Amino acid sequence: MRLDKFLSETGEATRSEVSKAARSGLISVNGNVVSRADIHIDPEKDEIVYCDKKIVYRRFSYIMLNKPEGFVSATEDGQGPTVLDLLPPELNRIGLFPCGRLDKNTIGLMLLTNNGPLAHKLLAPKSHVTKKYAFESKFPISEADISALEAGIDIGGYVTAPCRVEMSGEREGVITICEGKYHQIKLMLTAVHNQIKRLERISFGPLVLDPTLARGQWRYLAPDEQTQLEGDVKRKIQ
Repeated sequence: MRLDKFLSETGEATRSEVSKAARSGLISVNGNVVSRADIHIDPEKDEIVYCDKKIVYRRFSYIMLNKPEGFVSATEDGQGPTVLDLLPPELNRIGLFPCGRLDKNTIGLMLLTNNGPLAHKLLAPKSHVTKKYAFESKFPISEADISALEAGIDIGGYVTAPCRVEMSGEREGVITICEGKYHQIKLMLTAVHNQIKRLERISFGPLVLDPTLARGQWRYLAPDEQTQLEGDVKRKIQ
């Protein structure tokens, strides 16, 4: 792979910026300063340092974001900020997009990636990827309500798949679903004559929201998290 292509694909710089940096002696390959941006490198083996920063090669990027309220789960929106606005500029150059969506006022775990095939598999109905949400309802939830929700409930012409509801109080708990219909949990609570006051996604497949991430913060998935995510998809579609 050409050096300028490598650095542009990692989001560090445009190709013209890479050429300028090379002429200025700001790029090294395996400890040797290079003056040309069109040299060929092995991204898997060579050590690339750009402007004093060691560049880690990632064929695909996977980012865990703790989504705050008020951000849209999209790559662009004409009426408000998107989750991509929470990332630094270099990460907005590599084609990241939200894997699934959370409502504007729903908070918590969001996966951002540029791996389209994997995202498609994660979101495919047949994959049955589980998602856990911590919630608070406006009114108390009865045992009858829990039974109705867990069995599957009509949310307006669509009957939801069975789910699990674990209460920690009369109005608080965790609901686990394996679907992702638009406003699904809000509609499920509406179907039992209740309302959602607060909703936070705390897990997505094998990923669990990192408690050290403050609202609006992000980090790359750890290697074991990425392996678990890819392995979970393979098991579910076999």
